[in-house]
Amino acid sequence: MSTQTAPATSAATSAAPAIAHSASGAPLVLNVTDVEKNFGGLKALNNINLQIEEGKTHAIIGPNGAGKSTLLNVCIGRIPPDRGVVEFDGVPLTGMAPHEINQIGVVRVFQTPEIFPDLSLLHNVMIPALSKREGAFRFNPFRSLAREHEIRDDAEHVLADMNLLEKKDLEAGNLSRGDKRRLELAMGLVQRPRLLLLDEPTAGMSRHDTNRTIDLLKRIKERGMTKVIIEHDMHVVFSLADHITVLAQGTIIAEGTPDQVRGNPKVQEAYLGGAHL
Repeated sequence: MSTQTAPATSAATSAAPAIAHSASGAPLVLNVTDVEKNFGGLKALNNINLQIEEGKTHAIIGPNGAGKSTLLNVCIGRIPPDRGVVEFDGVPLTGMAPHEINQIGVVRVFQTPEIFPDLSLLHNVMIPALSKREGAFRFNPFRSLAREHEIRDDAEHVLADMNLLEKKDLEAGNLSRGDKRRLELAMGLVQRPRLLLLDEPTAGMSRHDTNRTIDLLKRIKERGMTKVIIEHDMHVVFSLADHITVLAQGTIIAEGTPDQVRGNPKVQEAYLGGAHL
């Protein structure tokens, strides 16, 4: 009697990526291990280890030149690390192009708004939504009308969240700096990212608009979106963060809950010259 065996399946095609977990057992959306980056004789990042838990808001703070934006650039593929590994959902990001990293669910909102100034607010938000779903920044004339309406509805919903819906037909270049920041945040949110990286999301905003943005980001957290925030405004940081990492001169000098970081003397000295947070 002959026996039949199931065909062998390649481990590369059958095995899902191994997702790391934190010490508390929570799955890690982003896992940064032993990352270093040098610019000439300057060590911008020195042996950085960072764990971002799923569904959490993780703030990265530190004085100017601490390496915060460099770290985000390494995470999205704009700058290759000299050493170390960055993993998203267990998948190594090293060697991937920024648009490939974006397609798998990592979206960054930049410190300086990157918008299309000659287009309307509505089209600014529709373009990344189309890119996310179809893999390219283009309008397809053969796209179904129903799909076009769906994307438009999504864009208008996000603009309404940012209190920009009434301005949807205005050219983006005519907005105030604060409104440009909110527009770019809308361009990130419409992509429904698994991980949203925010580089000073409230820069240029009035206190009123800042508080509105805090409320919006709190609602996003309730939906389970994981966020990493770089922010100088401690009111924003302590209003949103579950966990805080503090950088100084490219090195992590402290991390923990907001209460732990608030009372850390090293943080007070490095970040505010000894003043209390």
